[in-house]
Amino acid sequence: MSLWLWVLIAALVCVALKLVGYLVPTEVLENRRMAHTAAMVTCALLAALVVTQTFAEGTALVIDARLVAVAVAAGALWLRAPFIVVVILGAAAAAAVRALGWG
Repeated sequence: MSLWLWVLIAALVCVALKLVGYLVPTEVLENRRMAHTAAMVTCALLAALVVTQTFAEGTALVIDARLVAVAVAAGALWLRAPFIVVVILGAAAAAAVRALGWG
């Protein structure tokens, strides 16, 4: 099968899942546990994406300037800095670490 056929199949599956979502009864969607679970799944997926992008390079586990950048950004978030400040601090930290020759 060609790549485009797989892309088309994936698109159709996504549309079908979206349409099935409209068939879920409102009682299920208004349940507090369901809302909490949906929020936690979102957080878990975002955390997994951050970890994967920070520590992985291909199939290898890598510790480099990205770790410092994420740590600095997390510290700025913990101090409740505005988002643009968090991004700039993380980028500056990665640039400084790379300029020093690590990563």
